[in-house]
Amino acid sequence: MSAQEIENKVKILMAQMTLEEKVGQMTQVDFTVIGVPKEQNAEDQIDPVKLEDAVVKHHVGSILNTTFTPDNKAQSIDTWRKMTSTVQDAAAKTRLKIPVIYGIDAIHGATYTQNSVLFPQAINMAATFNADLAFKEGEITAREVRASGLQWNFSTVMDIGRQPLWPRLWETFGEDVHLATVMGTSYIKGHQGDDFSAVNKAPTCLKHYVGYSYPLNGKDRTPAWIGERALREYFLPTFAAGINAGSPTVMVNSAEVDGIPGHANHHYLTTILRGELGFKGFTVSDWEDIKRLYTRDKMAASEKEAVKIAVMAGIDMSMVPFDFSFYDLLIELVKTGEVPLSRIDEAVSRILTVKYQAGLFEPKPLLDIAENFATAEAIATNRQAARESIVLAKNDHNILPLKKDANILVTGPTANLLSALNGGWTITWQGAAEHLYPQEKLTVLAAIQNKAGGKVTFVGGESFDAKIDLQKVVEEAKNHDVILLSLGEQPYTETVGNIESLNLGQAQVDLAQAALATGKPVILLTLGGRPRIITQISELASGVILGFLPGMEGGEAIADILFGDYNPNGKLPISYPRNTNGIVPYDYKPIESFEINTYNPLYPFGHGLSYTTFETSGLKVEKDKVKLGENVIVTVTIKNTGTITGKEAVLVYINDVAASVTRPNKQLKAFKKVELNPGQSQALSFTLTPHDLSFIGVDLKRIVEPGDFKVLVGNETVGFTVIK
Repeated sequence: MSAQEIENKVKILMAQMTLEEKVGQMTQVDFTVIGVPKEQNAEDQIDPVKLEDAVVKHHVGSILNTTFTPDNKAQSIDTWRKMTSTVQDAAAKTRLKIPVIYGIDAIHGATYTQNSVLFPQAINMAATFNADLAFKEGEITAREVRASGLQWNFSTVMDIGRQPLWPRLWETFGEDVHLATVMGTSYIKGHQGDDFSAVNKAPTCLKHYVGYSYPLNGKDRTPAWIGERALREYFLPTFAAGINAGSPTVMVNSAEVDGIPGHANHHYLTTILRGELGFKGFTVSDWEDIKRLYTRDKMAASEKEAVKIAVMAGIDMSMVPFDFSFYDLLIELVKTGEVPLSRIDEAVSRILTVKYQAGLFEPKPLLDIAENFATAEAIATNRQAARESIVLAKNDHNILPLKKDANILVTGPTANLLSALNGGWTITWQGAAEHLYPQEKLTVLAAIQNKAGGKVTFVGGESFDAKIDLQKVVEEAKNHDVILLSLGEQPYTETVGNIESLNLGQAQVDLAQAALATGKPVILLTLGGRPRIITQISELASGVILGFLPGMEGGEAIADILFGDYNPNGKLPISYPRNTNGIVPYDYKPIESFEINTYNPLYPFGHGLSYTTFETSGLKVEKDKVKLGENVIVTVTIKNTGTITGKEAVLVYINDVAASVTRPNKQLKAFKKVELNPGQSQALSFTLTPHDLSFIGVDLKRIVEPGDFKVLVGNETVGFTVIK
């Protein structure tokens, strides 16, 4: 349907709706509200009486989450199809037959559907510097979500990850605005296509608007202190890009910025989101966050006041999630005139518009499972994404790749866990239920054993805190050529993952010291969602591989790289800190590298080695003087100067030499990934737009100032001047 047709249908439907039906559309409840209690272990997990109470009596517009089974775990695709069909059948019995929109956190694939294709997490996808892979991930995820009977994906995260302590860092596309913009919008376009009512597409949800990812103390759901200029320079652009890419829903920041909780911030939710960014879709609260304006934030004197504050600030749908309190209180507020009916109509029209856009009023037959779920092609794409996401950070004396007949001692807590490859939002919320992972997928250890021709010995359990038998590690090392030391983090997300320090636990440090003391070459492999401090270990290790969370095919991808069956090409999407308090992003300000201040990470943003070598040369700009408003054409040549075929991401940075607001030393503005044979060269062209040269000026408006600029690619720099 055209936009005009949808608008007309919404108006007709709205004219027929009671206040109760309207407020019901603004209400979202968790599955437990309609589910059979888990202790009953029922085959049919939906309670028909509860379902009728929610959908028919309270008119709820949305349901979210997986079933109330032990672990809140992933369900079979057949179970999901049956459950979502039951929900829609209930909606069809209501007076106006308005469909329910069922939402799910399909963060790196169809999280809660058994045997789905689970991709590398977002931090890894960013490390690929390959927008085509992000697009394909979006396509595959949408297809598998829709094949499951689900209609709405709470993804993708458009926060940028500039605070490495934050336990949701790995859900972001890294610390850079441009990289996160490109990867996030590519995912959205793959997920939604040109029409997200298509049977293999689904609407996305931008989150968490805005500033959530930059808590001062690094802990989830704690205050961020972000000024208006920084907000507009670093944190809003990714959301603006997601809106421009067509994402029709936005989930709101669970925490607060500058003393105002996200769910109470009219300036962010209405003045900026609607007035400036032009967002036309609907906003949804995060988990219980309207109630928390009263229970946690102490902004409201009652739960009723909390509902009023949030709705008037700009929240359209409340993830309540366990009761109908929002529904009851909002009806009271409208009847007493404290919330105008016009605000209700505004919110409901937005929700209904998205439901029409998503095709929910005219449901199509579900996709054929065999041809659209966990296909061989999708699994191959996932494996390629995992390969491209892994960063080779150090390779002294070309210790890697290993010979297939090498005798390898494998040790460390992440070596034999699928959960360590995937992290949170995998099968369960925290992703830590190892027993639920598909047995046919390979851990790092199993993948090495599959490929190796030599002896492979594993020493070490799967506990992150318990001490491994260090003496056994030392003894076994004598009989092996190399040690693969697999360290990192156990799975987590959200507040469960809050930590006090980026340092590794003492048990892992002791293991590393014992392995290094053997005198055998040590290859350090790290897995986990954050850059834990490995400085002393990495200095003594012969090789370092930063794996982060490469997903369900990550074990095989790592083995491919270890043995040279794949040439690594991942690059860091964050600055890897040298020390736990050494948190400086790559686009630091001049004052951060002045006198004794330095940008001195262990590994910088964009770092990543290959088994071949590349050189860039001939960096040029088309004109050394450009007028305000003109594009800047940049050309450079990339050559594979090594002996094997490889891929390289060419990164283009700019620097505004002098400006009325201090500018970063450099900012990424373009990148391209190319594959070259030995000796092969390729000329690349990039177009920098006026927006790429712009910044937020003194008056908080985006401007381009005349003056000198530099373009930086590889080891080359070239200048140009913007004139009036």
